[in-house]
Amino acid sequence: MLYLMNTLYPKLTSVIVIICVMFLASSCGMSSLTSSLSGGLFSKESNEKVKNVTEEQLLNAARSDYGGSTTETAAVNVAYGCPRFKIWARDNAITKYADGQVGDGLAVIYRGEITRTARECNIRPGRITVKYGFSGRVLLGPKGKPGQVVLPVTVFVSDSKRERIAHEKLEIVSNVTIEKPISYFSQVKIISFDVPPNIKPGEFEVFIGFDTQ
Repeated sequence: MLYLMNTLYPKLTSVIVIICVMFLASSCGMSSLTSSLSGGLFSKESNEKVKNVTEEQLLNAARSDYGGSTTETAAVNVAYGCPRFKIWARDNAITKYADGQVGDGLAVIYRGEITRTARECNIRPGRITVKYGFSGRVLLGPKGKPGQVVLPVTVFVSDSKRERIAHEKLEIVSNVTIEKPISYFSQVKIISFDVPPNIKPGEFEVFIGFDTQ
């Protein structure tokens, strides 16, 4: 049947295949997104300090959707006071629609997701440097075209009063094709900020999320 449709309506068949891939991703990987972000080395809300954050490490985690574990204990981490690295609420994903048809699954151009995070810290008197990494995937939608997809990302640091004291904007560049409508990405960056006297490093938090504005 699919062979006959491919012969008569090749473009229609391509669209059907892409829709099927989207359905499978949403029913498998994407539906487990929330649970996959809790605990472990690559974690949305993990307090654990990790060593040697690398793009390859994060990319492999995104592809396998497996976070692994850290060799350090929670007690060591609490004493160390490394700021937590978290995905900003509701900004772990970004979806672009054609012609402003928000919410229409058939109008999706692409969907990007941040699925894994990790960080390590260098704490010195009055200064914290956080080496953070994140990874995820880009899914081509029914209205999408093969080529380069650029996703805007914002990273910021907040203190105990929830005031932003540092921030930076990044871009994720990923390539998708009709044959491989799901592409994976990873980045490792560094952000540094001052710590006032008598303030514990653990009182700060680093957040990441797609810039949906």
